[in-house]
Amino acid sequence: MPDVKMIRNLLLGSVLGMGMALAASAPSPAAPSPGGSVPIFGNGPNGGITLSTPMQIAVFMTLLALLPAAIMSITPFLRIVIVLHFLRQALGAQTTPSNQIIVGLSLFLSLLIMQPVILDIYHKGWEPMETGQLSMENAFDEGAKPLKTFLARYAREKDIRTFLEISRAPQPRTPADLDLKILIPAYILSELKAGFQIGAVLFLPFLIIDIVVASVTLSIGMVQLPPAMISAPFKILLFVLVDGWSLVIGSLMKTFY
Repeated sequence: MPDVKMIRNLLLGSVLGMGMALAASAPSPAAPSPGGSVPIFGNGPNGGITLSTPMQIAVFMTLLALLPAAIMSITPFLRIVIVLHFLRQALGAQTTPSNQIIVGLSLFLSLLIMQPVILDIYHKGWEPMETGQLSMENAFDEGAKPLKTFLARYAREKDIRTFLEISRAPQPRTPADLDLKILIPAYILSELKAGFQIGAVLFLPFLIIDIVVASVTLSIGMVQLPPAMISAPFKILLFVLVDGWSLVIGSLMKTFY
């Protein structure tokens, strides 16, 4: 499990580093217009036109707002949180563990899996851009390669073909030629299917317990007592005896390696 302090420092350093890089690379603010409006464009270092500092800050804040959606969509977070939700429903515990615990556990497990990919993106894209070896466009292309490799590994070929047909994009010669606009939705569909498949398998043993308990209670005439109230302790006891959390999390993590 990654160190919480290390993750916090990494995130803070990334945000501060991006802000400092934007401030350092931004041109001097253009003079405000007579009407007092904020300028959208400014003069670039080589005489070209670039975004002004306020617009760069606005774009950066917009990207930060989209960060939670990216974490939930293009990481193993999607599959993990679906499986844990199905597990909670199968146990019959509606609010235990709580949503915050499920989301937190899914987030840290996703960071553990994505740590090599994030470091690869940082070394191939961000570091060369900081040192001036690559432009922003080239750094984005180089940094997207590890992410494309990760997404293509778990995206089904059928889903990729579907979105290629929808977008009417040409057939790629290699998986590296696929665009993120094709890989990301294909990966999401593939993870949804994988999460629901694993959740259905988890449901089966607990469903058998529910059926047995319901049959016994009906046969002895206990009609007014809900079978779920009787079966819940048996399901939780069985889950604890077989060390269910370790088995589920261990098996779920192995699907990504």
